[in-house]
Amino acid sequence: MHQSPLHDFHVKNGAQLVDFAGWHMPIRYTGIQQEHLQVRRSGGLFDVSHMGRVNISGLHARRLLEHVCSRRIGNMKHGQCRYSLVCNEQGGIRDDVIVMRHDEDEFTVVVNASNREKLLGHFEQVRESRGWKARIIDNTFETAMVALQGPKIMDRISKISSEIPTLKRYWFTTKNLLVMKLIVSRTGYTGEDGVEVILPAKAVPMAMKLLLADVKIDAPDAEIKPIGLGARDTLRLEAGMPLYGHELEENINALETGLDFAIAMDKSTEADGEMFIGQQALLAAQDAGGPKRKLVGLVCEGRRTPRQGMPIMIANQPAGQVTSGCLSPTLERPIAMGYVAIEHAEPGTAALIDAGKAMIEGQIVALPFYKRER
Repeated sequence: MHQSPLHDFHVKNGAQLVDFAGWHMPIRYTGIQQEHLQVRRSGGLFDVSHMGRVNISGLHARRLLEHVCSRRIGNMKHGQCRYSLVCNEQGGIRDDVIVMRHDEDEFTVVVNASNREKLLGHFEQVRESRGWKARIIDNTFETAMVALQGPKIMDRISKISSEIPTLKRYWFTTKNLLVMKLIVSRTGYTGEDGVEVILPAKAVPMAMKLLLADVKIDAPDAEIKPIGLGARDTLRLEAGMPLYGHELEENINALETGLDFAIAMDKSTEADGEMFIGQQALLAAQDAGGPKRKLVGLVCEGRRTPRQGMPIMIANQPAGQVTSGCLSPTLERPIAMGYVAIEHAEPGTAALIDAGKAMIEGQIVALPFYKRER
């Protein structure tokens, strides 16, 4: 099992470690609810080193990414990040990724841990089949990745950097820590403001001292505390962000996800003429009347939590299935996401979730459940 460069930090701070996509990662420290609210109210430090970090560079790097990503790549500015889908030929989703453009012919692609090897093979296959000159280097094991998220994070960062707090959302900068390079992006997966940092594994001890200087993590009122992947899941769910293996899968059509902003259906009009893999299938689905189901939010009554796979009933008829659910620490009630037939996707529609021995009453709502104050 792989260990993060922050593994000793997790052990020292009493984390419960579990197998997460082949990595020994912290699921919680003190408790998911407490950690969740810590991020919403102040700030949290997440180890996300299990995420894959792939460098793609060279003459045809841009064309390669244009072909495998649903989002436009060629018009990205240097220092810009973009969220994109990587689709299969049928328009299903191989993964969702963040693409970062360093310069004309160099990119970093952040991928999900469970899909890293699959995507590396996919990128190589596309490169070889097209005869493109692009270098694909997996930097996952030479680097670490941490996320600092929460309403007090940018004030904290302003004490050590004047540049980083000026970054716009989905932009990044490269900083030097002595002789080591850090990539700092204004991105995250919690619905809060903050940054994600990619750094050399050997720079972790020094970076942690800098990021947590004067912060007493074990103090009840600590400004920043370590947060496990359990709270990361409940935070992203409140923010209406999809998770691979739940809302995103190879057999889920990209048009059903509601991620239209990340799907450039007119890509072939660009100068290179590169359509993305799966675009033809999505265009055919669009011509056939569009998606037959839609990803929706559900707010539920009582305290019982909907779980992945539970059937969704509308007007006493099967209408869909839950993909994710939790007891929302912020809203203090159960919430869920799931796919329902398009004719039942209107917010305000009453729904029942079949939990086996009981039915959970709920209502379809627009996503996200939670949106931070600007």
